[in-house]
Amino acid sequence: MDDSQVKQILEQQVLTVAKAVEDKINDEIAALDRLDLDDLETLRERMLQQMKKMAEKRSRWISLGHGEYSEIPEKEFFAAVKASDRVVCHFYRENWPCKVMDKHMNILAKQHIETRFLKVHAEKSPFLTEKLRMLYYLL
Repeated sequence: MDDSQVKQILEQQVLTVAKAVEDKINDEIAALDRLDLDDLETLRERMLQQMKKMAEKRSRWISLGHGEYSEIPEKEFFAAVKASDRVVCHFYRENWPCKVMDKHMNILAKQHIETRFLKVHAEKSPFLTEKLRMLYYLL
């Protein structure tokens, strides 16, 4: 097969894909054109309900401490984890790598409000570190 044949096959494939995409876009435009005022009102109501649910979730998350990177004592760990669907917990020590991790976790907590970011002092929480089989290294 020479270059001109390969080029012709590639052009044909690109045209086929472009035609499929164009047909799909045309179908979506046609569906939008068929909407009447009742359909638009239904869509508007659905969007408003979704926005209200999201606002309720955000306020619930904030009341649980989401959006912050906070330290909790060992005794509060299981209650905090059970209260939220998503939790990231840093079992830390007083050393340089953990301080760097704290900085990054603080940034992530603000960006991901759907997740609760916690930290627990590993050396002051022997029950948790043993129960969860945590290993921490002496650096």
